[in-house]
Amino acid sequence: MQTRCVQTFYIQQEYDLLKQQLLFWCDRFSHCCFLDSQHYSSPGETPLCLAAAGAVNVFTTETNPKELFAEIESFEDWLFGHISYHTLHAQNGIQSPQLQAGQFPATFLFCPETLFTLTKQTLTISTLSPSAEEIWKSITAIDIHTLKRPLPAITFTPGMERTTYLQRIEQLLQHIHRGDCYEINFCQEFFASPVTIPAVATYLHLMAISPNPFSSFYKNDGRYVLCASPERFLQKKGRVLRSQPIKGTMRRNTTDLAEDELLKEKLRSSMKNQSENIMVVDLVRNDLSRVCREGTVRVSELLGLYSFPQVHQLISTIEGELLPGTTLFDVLSATFPMGSMTGAPKKKVMELIEQYEPVPRGIYSGSIGYITPEKDFDWNVVIRSLVYLPEQQYLSYHVGGGITANSEPEQELEECFVKARALQSLWNQ
Repeated sequence: MQTRCVQTFYIQQEYDLLKQQLLFWCDRFSHCCFLDSQHYSSPGETPLCLAAAGAVNVFTTETNPKELFAEIESFEDWLFGHISYHTLHAQNGIQSPQLQAGQFPATFLFCPETLFTLTKQTLTISTLSPSAEEIWKSITAIDIHTLKRPLPAITFTPGMERTTYLQRIEQLLQHIHRGDCYEINFCQEFFASPVTIPAVATYLHLMAISPNPFSSFYKNDGRYVLCASPERFLQKKGRVLRSQPIKGTMRRNTTDLAEDELLKEKLRSSMKNQSENIMVVDLVRNDLSRVCREGTVRVSELLGLYSFPQVHQLISTIEGELLPGTTLFDVLSATFPMGSMTGAPKKKVMELIEQYEPVPRGIYSGSIGYITPEKDFDWNVVIRSLVYLPEQQYLSYHVGGGITANSEPEQELEECFVKARALQSLWNQ
């Protein structure tokens, strides 16, 4: 492991101000990853904010994930980065789609020059640079008011016409009724081009209206993901694996608390949403059982109801004890892509996703996260996210939902708009 200078500084200024200064500082680098729990607490809670900037070692490949993850496992330092949705398609016997030029690589992990752990009271700087003190001074000297930019007016275009979307839901329902699958997550893209946005300012606006526990600001060789994710894909702490799939969504009414409570009860009692969630729980239990000790996989919370700024959601938590000798590649092969973004049975619905979704997902419904030197890790689900490609002047986001036998096409379309509301509202202020 490389020798790092580690120093902890006690915060004198306002916490949110320092967080913004840190974000602007990290954006100076070609590669950075800023992970923020936005004050939410959950099982396996992580620090309030974890950030990494500057790449001194890089692991990336388009062809052989098994070799890549073996190299990663033997590396003895922190790693941050992403795994795209299509990364393990070949291992699942599915042909990977052709992505447009300039998209994110299938997998990318980097060892940061500087690592930050931010709590309410302290900022710990762990750096390969000579002086943590100099980094602290340069961060706290940043005048964020000179860097913030107004957001431009942007209109997004749906990747599918309304009638096309509804027709494809009907086609997927036919597959379900034939018994090809039980549930499938179907997504659509909204895009704008040519556009230029201030990435950090846009992320700060997004966090102001839609803070979520697995949020991230991620920069990969100049490409950006501005992510307001509420969902954890997979965490490892010691020998414990933990997954927290989300299935079941209801809009909120924060101006009428009585109606908001009624909407919560409507979600809680919805058989369609319950069946969606339980099917994914069964899928995740099956995935974890492939790499966990027999008898240790359990559902520690079923159909937990959680409220976020725009939506109420049903979240379940599944845990298991990892088998000795299990590699990172073994874990990912058993669990990725996550069941909440595919469906059941996983291989069949992944084939249907490639058949019916007109735009490859890429980093959307993949994961952003980190691996510690002890080989613990925490990965989110890339949803509620803006993907920005500055060179292509291309801005996009995906939304979708789980299709089951009880799905109504018009209601599925409405759920997409509910999930997109936070992203759309950035441009309607």
